[in-house]
Amino acid sequence: MTDPELLPPSVDPSKKLIGIREVRARNDATPRTVSKVRDFEVVTDEVKGTNTGPTPLETVLAAFLGCEGVIINRCAEVMKFAYSGVDLECAGEVDARGSRGVQGVRPHFQAVRLKVTLYTDEPAERIAKLRKNVEYRCPVMNLLRDADVALDVTWETRPA
Repeated sequence: MTDPELLPPSVDPSKKLIGIREVRARNDATPRTVSKVRDFEVVTDEVKGTNTGPTPLETVLAAFLGCEGVIINRCAEVMKFAYSGVDLECAGEVDARGSRGVQGVRPHFQAVRLKVTLYTDEPAERIAKLRKNVEYRCPVMNLLRDADVALDVTWETRPA
């Protein structure tokens, strides 16, 4: 049974579209790692390391916000949904004991809060449809959800 609120796929659903994402990295026996993504360099570090980049978990949050922005844009295009921009912010709660080896404590996020502020004059029912489709399609949100991370997501609107 299909959900009528979900947008139709933008690709042929019967054909797989396997995409490979490749990243290479170098770590010189410190908390700092330099990764190469296509022609880009991404540095991760720890505050108590050399503090030359975000922590790996902070980059997960940045990826989450970036993914939300992409998927909002894709869904809005399909819906012909008018908006002038979106502000995104999130915070993740992690029990640092997990990454330090305490058994029974998950080393990843326990909870993540996401706030989406959408600049639009669209009616509430169109905003609800956009949100439902974004949450259905966002790969990073679904990774977090599948990892049993508690998600607290709020959407607010402001005039376009």
